[in-house]
Amino acid sequence: MSAETPVCQLLERQAFDYRGWLWVAPPQDAWLEAGQGRLLSADAALCAAWQAKGVPRASPFEALDAAPPGAVLFWPKSHAQGEWWLLWLCAHLPPGTPLQLVGENQGGIKRVLKVLAALGLGCRKLDTARRCGLYATRLDRVGIDPDAAWTRFEAEGMTLVSHPGVFGHGKLDDGTRLLLGELPGTLEGRADKGRGDILDMGCGDGILAAWLARRGARVTAVDVNGFAVEATRRTLAANGLAGEALASDVYSALGDRTFDAIVSNPPFHHERAIDYGPAGRLIREAPAHLKPGGCLLLVANAFLPYPDLLEAAFGGFEILADDRRFRVYAATRDGRS
Repeated sequence: MSAETPVCQLLERQAFDYRGWLWVAPPQDAWLEAGQGRLLSADAALCAAWQAKGVPRASPFEALDAAPPGAVLFWPKSHAQGEWWLLWLCAHLPPGTPLQLVGENQGGIKRVLKVLAALGLGCRKLDTARRCGLYATRLDRVGIDPDAAWTRFEAEGMTLVSHPGVFGHGKLDDGTRLLLGELPGTLEGRADKGRGDILDMGCGDGILAAWLARRGARVTAVDVNGFAVEATRRTLAANGLAGEALASDVYSALGDRTFDAIVSNPPFHHERAIDYGPAGRLIREAPAHLKPGGCLLLVANAFLPYPDLLEAAFGGFEILADDRRFRVYAATRDGRS
């Protein structure tokens, strides 16, 4: 099976034995899944795909069962998140473990030279092709705790905990702020007056989950990004609030559970590409996860084609707010909002 993505095509042409190596934060590529490497990822959808095929996979939030002979770090879009992965590997794998770093030129792979130099790690270029670069080094202890990447900031009278790579890292997103402005009046007449079972879909740093929990809702928060799930757990704990946070590819971890309301600021990007897939599933499958009369409340960039999806799934919807950049939509199961 041939590699599908440029970074994997670059790796495929190496005369190198990657058996037992860790693929760290890789893209979805059948060539990787068909190989003899092991996955290390915080992406719940990718982990589920590997698990379904019986391929070893692990999360950075659990201990590795054995040290690998080496690792390949796929440099992510977020430079800060790439630095975190590098620090995590230095802290958790034995000194001297071979590490290769691969990424696209426009994704900033060339910057790893300065990052490695700042950490006192040597580096050599192995290959370039497909507008990608491949570099090699060896891991060592660098005296920087990867947990230092977790940051706190204040918003809406609460302490929020965030991490590089989490949506809206370190600040309150303008779309989320617009949605928060509509929640009090909207939920007062629905979802058991805002104190029912509410799902925060795509929880990010946990701002919506914490806001809802502070007002008495029984909150379940989900995100495909393991960093977001951990951020939400830390945000709830930092504010002394109760709630459940789960890693889930849209509704995959929820079974047939239903809710009085679903709130969301859904993503529409995957790396640099526009991807309506998760948001489309969120809308299409929402009625099956809402109790009778339950409502979906979401905020989205005004240009996104969500009205047609809402009309098809619910038979009608309402625009609660529109500031020309963002719109807040509401749709109710079994009837027009």
